[in-house]
Amino acid sequence: MEYVISDRVQTLKPSAIREIFKYAADPTVVSLSAGNPAPEAFPTEAIAEISAKILAERPVDVLQYSVTEGYPPLRRAVWDYMQTKYNVGNENDDILITSGAQQVMDLFTKTVCNEGDTVICEAPSFIGSLNSFRSYNCRLCGIPMDDQGMRPDLLEKALQTEKNVRFIYIIANFQNPSGITTSFERRKAVYELAKKYNVMIVEDNPYGELRISGENVPCIKSLDTEGLVVYAGSFSKVLSPGMRIGYAIAPKPVLQKMIVCKQGEDVHTNTWAQMVAHEFMTNYDFEGHLASLREIYKKKANFCMDLLDKYLVPAGISYSRIEGGLFIWCKLPDNAKISMTEFCKQAVLNKVCVVPGNAFLTDETEQCSSFRINFSTPTDEQLEKGIRILGKLASEVL
Repeated sequence: MEYVISDRVQTLKPSAIREIFKYAADPTVVSLSAGNPAPEAFPTEAIAEISAKILAERPVDVLQYSVTEGYPPLRRAVWDYMQTKYNVGNENDDILITSGAQQVMDLFTKTVCNEGDTVICEAPSFIGSLNSFRSYNCRLCGIPMDDQGMRPDLLEKALQTEKNVRFIYIIANFQNPSGITTSFERRKAVYELAKKYNVMIVEDNPYGELRISGENVPCIKSLDTEGLVVYAGSFSKVLSPGMRIGYAIAPKPVLQKMIVCKQGEDVHTNTWAQMVAHEFMTNYDFEGHLASLREIYKKKANFCMDLLDKYLVPAGISYSRIEGGLFIWCKLPDNAKISMTEFCKQAVLNKVCVVPGNAFLTDETEQCSSFRINFSTPTDEQLEKGIRILGKLASEVL
């Protein structure tokens, strides 16, 4: 038969990263394209121990339906943690446990956007969120960044000229893909512009606990006196991405509508995963676990940057040093004799996968001279091999 695809889905394209994963599945290919946590970062013994205890002591609770808002003890634990540590959440807010932070983007967009409304994003930005916004036929407006974050002058211009702007999407800590951390002054500027033009902000913070150097910068949500900010958090990078646990801390009227939307999507987030996360947060050394993660990623990030200095920088490829997260943004020289997309294709032919930068733009047809490297997933040997190959390729083609 002839299949009819809906208008809003028909124009969606497969994720470039997921397409690259097909090549990365080849065991002979060094994948620097994934965004997965380091395998050694998973607290597997603790998760197994907690799971056995829950299934032995509370089998019906863990296997039965639960409430859409989330497992109540986990909601309280996350709320208290975010209030105490980051001053996030006030009496006008509430919390919803979601199936990964990605679901926060989907639920919020569904809640506040009509077809044709505008979402303002950083340029570049996380492809998963961009595709969530696209799936509701939102118009995307990308705001270029400098080393301090989204440029306020260009943001204000967009707020003045774009029609029906519903919210600003920002990854303020160790941004994916650029690695940029938005300065406190910029965070305040973004918040003040959102207040001035009466638009909301989605602050996506999946990497905030993975700082390896420098000082913590207050969350935009901690500045929120007007009920403008939806904060999206996640356990994916600090516990396990496969458990699919995220959360939204948002103004109550908005969150209540997001809960209704979630009821129609998946009823509630996986109960077992929520119970495990709660037990790990409250009865295990959660802060000690975070400290061990930072040490793992500090070592891997510094090793990766040393390799970039050794192999890529002499060949003309530049990058900015990072203070945390899982990604490094590399840039071909302005006078390169080859395009970035062709460079990435040649890299695949040489058995190395990186992600082309245009995959992270609101308009993937725009010119881009950058590509993204992930250092958390590969072993040290794979990192050195992959970056050495990239350096050799760069020397030959640039």
